[in-house]
Amino acid sequence: MNNSGETMAHSDFYKDIIKFNAIYKLQSNEEPTVLEVDRIKNFQNILAEEVDEATEIAEKYEKLAADNNGILSDEDKVEILTDMSDWLGDVIVYCASEARRWGLPLSDVLNVIMESNFSKLDAEGNPIYDHRGKVMKGPGYWKPEPKIKEILTKN
Repeated sequence: MNNSGETMAHSDFYKDIIKFNAIYKLQSNEEPTVLEVDRIKNFQNILAEEVDEATEIAEKYEKLAADNNGILSDEDKVEILTDMSDWLGDVIVYCASEARRWGLPLSDVLNVIMESNFSKLDAEGNPIYDHRGKVMKGPGYWKPEPKIKEILTKN
């Protein structure tokens, strides 16, 4: 639930995704639907293009820092955070719109994935990271796929 007590499935964001798909005449399925394999390939290509925009943000950040002896002004920080917000938001919107095309209950799937993520802690309840800061799987980790399959077969 969000702060207003409304579930994500009925949030304004998900309503707007449905509206977005309708306005732009994108496929929009209420039930899980298998689409053509080319849809996967096209989405991967679109998403990769979007993900690559991070390079531009990183380069901008590096230039701002280099121009100011490694110190960012408050204005520079807001600019970087604005770019990051826009970039991450675009990625989320692309993914949510794609989930709607496939008729996937994204809110329910995300809940299961987060539950699974919480199971990644080590035996003492501490997080495990790789050299990049990625959270790694601990001994109590369980895969989300069986629960996701359960959600999809109930729909």
